[in-house]
Amino acid sequence: MVLEGSSEALCPPPSLELRPSCNKSQPPAPLGSCSTPHDGLFQGDKEPVKYGELIVLGHNGSLANGDKGRRRSRLALYKRPKANGVKPDVIHNVSTPLVSKALSNKSQHSISYTLSRSHSVIVEYTQDTNTDMFQIGRSTESMIDFVVTDTAGGNTGAGGQGQGAAVEGGGDGGQSAQSTISRYACRIMCERSAPYTARIYAAGFDSSKNIFLGERAAKWRTSDGLMDGLTTNGVLVMHPAGEFVSEPAPGVWREISVCGNVFALRETRSAQQRGKLVENESNTLQDGSLIDLCGATLLWRTPSGLRHTPTLKQLESLRQELNAARPQCPVGFNTLAFPSLAQRETVDKKQPWVYVNCGHVHGYHTWGYRKDKGHHGLGGTAPAGTGERECPMCRRVGPYVPLWLGCEGGLYLDAGPPTHAFCPCGHVCSERTVAGWSQIPLPHGTHAFHAACPFCGTWLTGEQGHIKLIFQGPVD
Repeated sequence: MVLEGSSEALCPPPSLELRPSCNKSQPPAPLGSCSTPHDGLFQGDKEPVKYGELIVLGHNGSLANGDKGRRRSRLALYKRPKANGVKPDVIHNVSTPLVSKALSNKSQHSISYTLSRSHSVIVEYTQDTNTDMFQIGRSTESMIDFVVTDTAGGNTGAGGQGQGAAVEGGGDGGQSAQSTISRYACRIMCERSAPYTARIYAAGFDSSKNIFLGERAAKWRTSDGLMDGLTTNGVLVMHPAGEFVSEPAPGVWREISVCGNVFALRETRSAQQRGKLVENESNTLQDGSLIDLCGATLLWRTPSGLRHTPTLKQLESLRQELNAARPQCPVGFNTLAFPSLAQRETVDKKQPWVYVNCGHVHGYHTWGYRKDKGHHGLGGTAPAGTGERECPMCRRVGPYVPLWLGCEGGLYLDAGPPTHAFCPCGHVCSERTVAGWSQIPLPHGTHAFHAACPFCGTWLTGEQGHIKLIFQGPVD
């Protein structure tokens, strides 16, 4: 590793022509790929080419205030009418006080590495007609395609609308003053020719088309004379160990560098010492890859993976099938019904409730309190802090919460029947979906990991993190 101000860092040649990419782990272009720019559509195509979709964990289908422009919980990346990708071109070694002058060309993308107060390295980027670039971050500036901010995290409460990350965009307001997400967090480069490979890189270009890695940022000169570095709080990625939809199993969380190389995690999120280079892994996104921006976690779904997930119409069909079975409260004998998918915050009078330690489904009632003598009546949002309740069917004691159907189809691993629920939040989905997400540790804070409900961000509890629902059928 090259330290700031070292003789090795201060004595490179003044400029150097770069090879096409600074990512050593990046595989070569596939055979048969085209090197010429494409239009937004291939000849004969009726729909634009979709590279994939990004889904922010912790939202059950949309933001609390609705999806508007770049302010949304889910974003599809499509092939652009004209390529806007960039690739490294020339490296310059300049005096730090002259960096601003060297970066005065706002039509030129560049990355500036400040090695010391007297020396910086600037890597100029040139247009790449074979890739499209998409940028993600907290900034609401126009160069950010997906504007993401963080809110209160996941060990609080259950309910219809999640407690996880929020997404803002297209204006001012709503951003957390203490957000840990970078304004220009990361960028995704998608190849414009089949198989449309998507790769992720830490840091995004600002309004002047520059990326600045200051003197305190982790950075180093690579063995081949190029530069690389990490952002302050880092961009973490976890690729699934198997096929996300058929054999869901968590992989290992890694950190992605500015040049797209893969490293083991630092001791803490913002430590200056980088982790060990992982040479046999790449920054190529695959179906089910998770991207953590230190405050929000995004899921990458490919078009082929999304074909296994239920559409909103199919989810509505599953809801109607559940209600058509006329589940009843085994004590009150009143018929239960899941509310419409649009009703995600207010508890309905007929809404089913569950004892999360046993899975018995009931209607709402006010008996069985064990720890919290006070309770809240029905109406408005779901009661919070109701303490533990005793199930009248099996006498097991535990949380008692309303059931909510998972409305974000992209978070499902299959289109199976909604027979299980996450604990303790009560979000209902398929058995494979709860089993898959229950074993995925999601980053929290600087070095903690917890499995969480993907629909609301609540940390999972219990032995498995989920429960099979036990419905009482109609007595007639």
